[in-house]
Amino acid sequence: MTIREFIGGELIDIVEWIDESSDTMVYRFSRAKNEIKNGAQLVVRPGQMALFVDQGRIADTFESGRHELTTDNLPILSSLRGWKYGFASPFKAEVLFVTTKQFTNQKWGTSNPVIVRDAELGPLRLRAFGTYALRVHDAPQLVRELVGTNSIFSVEDIADQLRDLVVARFSSVVADGSIPVLAIASRYAELAARVLERSAPQFQQYGLELTQLVVENVSLPPEVESALDQRTRMNVIGNLDQYAKLQSADALRDAARNPNGAAASGVGIGMGFVMGQRAMAGGVSNGANGAAETAPDQPPPLPQAGWYFVVGDERRGPVDTAVMRQQTTSGAITADTLVWRRGMSGWAAMSTVPELAELAALARANATIK
Repeated sequence: MTIREFIGGELIDIVEWIDESSDTMVYRFSRAKNEIKNGAQLVVRPGQMALFVDQGRIADTFESGRHELTTDNLPILSSLRGWKYGFASPFKAEVLFVTTKQFTNQKWGTSNPVIVRDAELGPLRLRAFGTYALRVHDAPQLVRELVGTNSIFSVEDIADQLRDLVVARFSSVVADGSIPVLAIASRYAELAARVLERSAPQFQQYGLELTQLVVENVSLPPEVESALDQRTRMNVIGNLDQYAKLQSADALRDAARNPNGAAASGVGIGMGFVMGQRAMAGGVSNGANGAAETAPDQPPPLPQAGWYFVVGDERRGPVDTAVMRQQTTSGAITADTLVWRRGMSGWAAMSTVPELAELAALARANATIK
């Protein structure tokens, strides 16, 4: 056996990569001095492709399959090197394996709220999150733009950049106001398609393809959601006057069932109901000069159970806390509205009454939305 035959037999090698991870995009084949032998076998598995890099230049690419590395299937590398001896000697070159499968379930989300202006609700702060999927579309472009000299390049290495790209395009889509905020939940698919369309060109500059984008949720601040819930309750309840009458009727029924002074309590509540209904209807007693009475400086005589409040120059009540909440939601009562009930020394702004702190917060939220 000649030395050439011995070397030829010993130099045959297998170049392959078995991916044991789930997020590696590019793997640089490692061997001593980067020497690949003439006649070596290159194994490219499904979902992979191989790139030969010679002195910083991408020389040849191989799709999935088994390839024998000879002059016949390395034409570009052969022409770059210009071997004088029929490509019989070992050569130095880098082999990069690139994963071409899809990388799914990549997370995106807004780290800070996105401020948008809605035609119905006005300025709002939105948060959103979802997932996207991508794959390598142009392996040489990916290697040139991102991989460089890294031995391993994974999705995690570029995840922050890609997430920022998606969030930026999402912000531009919702900011144009073409999709009302209250209708977004029913149009997630449309919203996702528009974000994908605007984000795809940004992925392509890195040799990547954005294959899918999902919007899982778009949410409002808790205080705004609470105000919207109150608006929904108002729509369900409907006529506030009828609701107040029902509340008073229930109070009369409960008083009649009270064994301790039921009759007297019932009469008192009934009088309060009549007074409250007159105030709710806008009726106020007129003095001799026909002018409307203003709210007294001191609590009214013979107070009835429940809350009194002042709207303009009108004193309304008594009503229970449920009616106070409905009046707050409708905007009739604000955080600065004067209120009073039995046990208080005088009229006070609702925002200063501990028992009505929740309603005061609701009133402020309503003012913000409007």
